[in-house]
Amino acid sequence: MHPALSIIAFTTLSGFGYGLAAALGLGLLAPAAVSTKLAHLLALALIAAGLLSSTLHLRNPQRAWRAFSQWRSSWLSREGVMAVVTFVPLCASAFAAAFQSRHLPLAGLLGALGAAATVYCTSMIYASLKSVQAWHTPLTAACYLLFAAASGSLLACLFALAAGQGALLPLALSLAFLAAAWGAKFLWRGRLKSMRPLSTPESATGLGGIGAVRLLERPHVNDNYLTAEMGFRVARKHADKLFSIAALAGGLVPALVVLALLASGAQGGVLAVMAMLLAVAAHALGVVVERWLFFAEARHAVMNYYDSRSA
Repeated sequence: MHPALSIIAFTTLSGFGYGLAAALGLGLLAPAAVSTKLAHLLALALIAAGLLSSTLHLRNPQRAWRAFSQWRSSWLSREGVMAVVTFVPLCASAFAAAFQSRHLPLAGLLGALGAAATVYCTSMIYASLKSVQAWHTPLTAACYLLFAAASGSLLACLFALAAGQGALLPLALSLAFLAAAWGAKFLWRGRLKSMRPLSTPESATGLGGIGAVRLLERPHVNDNYLTAEMGFRVARKHADKLFSIAALAGGLVPALVVLALLASGAQGGVLAVMAMLLAVAAHALGVVVERWLFFAEARHAVMNYYDSRSA
């Protein structure tokens, strides 16, 4: 599949934003701290930026509002509805923290649940597609949710350390979510590399009973939408290298930083904040590469009609 930059930006930014919003909603940060007020604003900004970037992938972005009408059958529509609904408790929590220096438990809990539901709907846009075998697994939803939790908890650690408050709980949670997210991703990719295609040229054409099917002539002489969007290819050796970079930058580096901060007592300070900035930046890089591979390595069943032996 073609890894569109707008969709990569959308899933990455919204994952960070919803993860941070959930951490704030659960009261992991002191509501009176200036850094917590900034964290609320950053969470809303990341979510809004992610949602806006998703419209850049549409041919007619001004018609994006029509997606809301299909919530009964479309995960894309459900995602949009949940995103709008979740903004209500998130904005209420942000207002209480910014202007009243207090945490609203009910609004925070509803915001955290809404954030998780929205990320789940995003993941199901891909996991529900039977035509893309690599995505059609519960591990897809698990990866999206766990990466959002890991991203949000790392940001929560950064703001907790900036406030000078004890960051033991956010650091412990971020370490656990990092391990769970990358563990799920290794399982997801292991399945991708070992699975046997359910859809083949033989099954797609119904001619498997008389032998192997070989492409005689492509359906189109020139490239078209299907070959551009569904026929993207990345060499396995390059994909393996990129995945190693993603795992090292997005998993190992932040985990080592978190472990070092836990060992030092996690009490804040300039060095601790700088270290967490490095961890967040490295994790963001790893997630971007991971999302690029998520699309680049996926194979759509329609490519059975476009020389799938080499796709």
